[in-house]
Amino acid sequence: MAATDLLVIITTVIVNRIPAIYSPGNFLSITPVCSFSVALIYAARDSSVWLTVTFTFDRYVAICWQKLKAKYCTQRTAGIVVSVVCTLGCVINIPWYFLHEPLYIINNVPWYCKRSDILSSFLLWVIFEWIDRILTPCLPFLLILSFNTLTVRHILAANRARRRLRSGSTEERQSDPEMESRRKSIVLLFAISGCFILLWLPYIIHYLVLRFQVGYTVTGYRDPRYILMESANMSQMLSCCTNTFIYAVTQNKFRKELKVLMKFPLYFSHSLASSRK
Repeated sequence: MAATDLLVIITTVIVNRIPAIYSPGNFLSITPVCSFSVALIYAARDSSVWLTVTFTFDRYVAICWQKLKAKYCTQRTAGIVVSVVCTLGCVINIPWYFLHEPLYIINNVPWYCKRSDILSSFLLWVIFEWIDRILTPCLPFLLILSFNTLTVRHILAANRARRRLRSGSTEERQSDPEMESRRKSIVLLFAISGCFILLWLPYIIHYLVLRFQVGYTVTGYRDPRYILMESANMSQMLSCCTNTFIYAVTQNKFRKELKVLMKFPLYFSHSLASSRK
């Protein structure tokens, strides 16, 4: 998940957005390179989103299906799932490379890339576009929401059973580490679902607006349509980072290592000052 999220940042921001804004007309603007960059962006995005789905399913199995956990939640299974998801993410998005045409041709060199106007009249293109929107983010959202709902329901049922077992005992008034851990899991699951919904919502809204406002021309940077489009792109990029961040910071070992990393400059300065004395 961390690797695919980093790949999204590299392909979308570092390779695509920053050069297009601060260094237009460079090598990356040639149509074949631009088309390859677009296909790579979609592949990285889909891999990131679907690895989040598979990781959510892995947590669902680990919490709700103890018998299946021993067989499914293994390093070998994780390697197979990651390989399959990333491979399918690349294969499915190969057509994006062939769906663009040059915006300008200067000295027989095609520059920039735009979606071919001919494609809009092809039924196959319309089907491909709808499949792309369904696979990312509609279906992942439904799967994440479903798995998290089932997991939370299982945790709440287990908590009720645990309270009944502890009722009337001297331990009832004491804090229960197991219950506290389950409450943290619920907060984590709702945080992931909420972030995914909020950050992908502008993308869905922009796509629906695009479908109903056929022939609309953006007039400038202050145009509401342009602002919505850029907001959707920005939130989509952020969505590929938040889930990994949320999963990471909730792990005790990660927080301990992060504290060590933050304190390292102080320890290093102190040891350096002591050695000089």
